[in-house]
Amino acid sequence: MLLWVWIAVVVLAAVVLGALVHGLLGAAARLRREVATLEQEVRPLLTEAQATAARAAEVQRPS
Repeated sequence: MLLWVWIAVVVLAAVVLGALVHGLLGAAARLRREVATLEQEVRPLLTEAQATAARAAEVQRPS
């Protein structure tokens, strides 16, 4: 009888750990998608800021 209890405990622990891993992997996938989307949205702003900084450096450079 005690063997069945231990088997049930091990199976239950495996199910809980499996659910936890599944949730963490899903969250990691969502985070990667969000980061990729944010990078696509910020890329034009970064390019514009770099161009502005280059123009400002040219203007401030003494001739």
